[in-house]
Amino acid sequence: MNIQPTRLEPKLITVLKEGYSRRLFFRDLVAGIIVGIVALPLSIALAIASGVKPEQGLYTAVIAGFLISVLGGSRFQIGGPTGAFIVIVYDVVQKYGYDGLATATVMAGVLLVVMGFARLGAVIKFIPYPLTVGFTGGIALIILTSQIRDFLGLKMDSLPADFIEKLLAYSESLGSINLYAVGIGLLSLGIILYWPKVTRRVPGSLAAILLATALVQWLHLPVETIGSRFGSVPNMLPAPRLPVISWELLRELSSPALAIALLAGIESLLSAVVADGMSGTRHRSNMELVAQGVANIVSPVFGGIPATGAIARTATNLKNGGKTPVAGIIHALTVLLIMLFFGKLASLIPMATLAAILIMVAYNMSEWRLFIKLFRSPKSDILVLLASFLLTVLIDLTVAIEVGIVLAAFLFMHRMATVTQTGYVTESLREEEEVDDPLALAKREVPEGVEVFEIYGPFFFGAADQFKDALRVVERIPKVLILRIRHVFAMDATALRALEDVYEKSRKDGTVLILSGVHAQPLMVLERSGLLKRIGEENVHLNIDDALNRARAILGLPPVERPTPVVPTVAREKNPAGPSSAGAEESAN
Repeated sequence: MNIQPTRLEPKLITVLKEGYSRRLFFRDLVAGIIVGIVALPLSIALAIASGVKPEQGLYTAVIAGFLISVLGGSRFQIGGPTGAFIVIVYDVVQKYGYDGLATATVMAGVLLVVMGFARLGAVIKFIPYPLTVGFTGGIALIILTSQIRDFLGLKMDSLPADFIEKLLAYSESLGSINLYAVGIGLLSLGIILYWPKVTRRVPGSLAAILLATALVQWLHLPVETIGSRFGSVPNMLPAPRLPVISWELLRELSSPALAIALLAGIESLLSAVVADGMSGTRHRSNMELVAQGVANIVSPVFGGIPATGAIARTATNLKNGGKTPVAGIIHALTVLLIMLFFGKLASLIPMATLAAILIMVAYNMSEWRLFIKLFRSPKSDILVLLASFLLTVLIDLTVAIEVGIVLAAFLFMHRMATVTQTGYVTESLREEEEVDDPLALAKREVPEGVEVFEIYGPFFFGAADQFKDALRVVERIPKVLILRIRHVFAMDATALRALEDVYEKSRKDGTVLILSGVHAQPLMVLERSGLLKRIGEENVHLNIDDALNRARAILGLPPVERPTPVVPTVAREKNPAGPSSAGAEESAN
């Protein structure tokens, strides 16, 4: 059963190996046609909102949608332009033109392919949830505000990219409201909202376009259409053309390219996870990243824009019976056929109707209930949420993603450092030890001249300073220092350096350092660094009883016979990193 998430084999190949029947094809055919009809108005609207020509959204749905289904790691993924890219695409197009966008998209595609082959599909899932909700909410707000001009029919020569400047420009143009456009926009919104009560077979967005366009043409209403703003819409794919790559812009476009790659990776894998939850299957995350990368490399060659997996369209595919990637291929072909035979009619679509469609996209994308719910989370998560939201709206999506990831990482490290406890096991700490802990120090006699120091939790660079500070508390230099690390399952280079400093100071002070309860990963780090040899294998013990008896031997005292509880151990050959006494992994020391 091929369920490996890291396997680099397209799901289409897996489906063909399993056997593709006529019954499966019929189900994929119906689902693909329906999703293609859904994708048509969305592709046009998303392209216009992104600052490019309407047909470029169709090119993306056809080319990228086809490649994502052919090469993807999900059975159900539907690819194409999405609302997540609107903000960054609009910004890049305004600054660098379409060639700049094409260059950034190709760069993002290459990054995605590299991430896929580097098996980073699982890593990208660790993007913090508050960060995702924050910048998604910010994107939704920007999409909503960008549609005010068309929804109200305002007469404006250009629309500023900056959020505040955009609002100021709207306030100055309110006197030019077109009531006919407002009426068409409200009618379109009503149709989109209530059409599912009539039928779910025909998407509400398509019904709104057909009815609103017919009404505008029949009554000759003075509202702006795609044709009046952009001219006629081509009814064929353009000839392939490599984008004009300006090498001097590569450095400037590195940040937008990274943002596009992260957005494509996050949204496509999120969409695949949603599909897995609905179907009970499992996608291949690394193959999905490779497919997204190839799609974004090829899409600009045919005049397209960035693409990724679309959650709503993927869910529509599943709900309408799609079973394999063939449904996604049929979706792309459906968009192509509609464009070939009916593309010229697209120029008659009112801009107010497209604005209504995008307002609904923004509303569904905002997930405002989840946004509000996150305010009941820890303060650090709220900080990440608000920072990513405000930076997306007020500054830039690229900055929001970069700052959000760094901020979330720092806050996570701070949180881990605060849960790591270090300190000498004094009488007060002894009283706090668990009564049912068979290895509690409270049940043992610590000889005079011996100090026991214990670390609880992850021992990494965030907790290294706390470890050093705690060691300075001791008033008298002990003859023997026992360091219990039974609760430390991982150690990094900074923590190792702190431990080396403790060893050097102990050696200078004439103190013997003894380690108790070393797990496999810390033991491996100690041996590779050479610190294990310097400490001495005789000073590394499985449990606190052996460590205390070693301390007594150093002090010239007789050992204390105390039965040690039987704990699970790992054989030496499974852990060749050090002595068997210290290498007993998974012990309770």
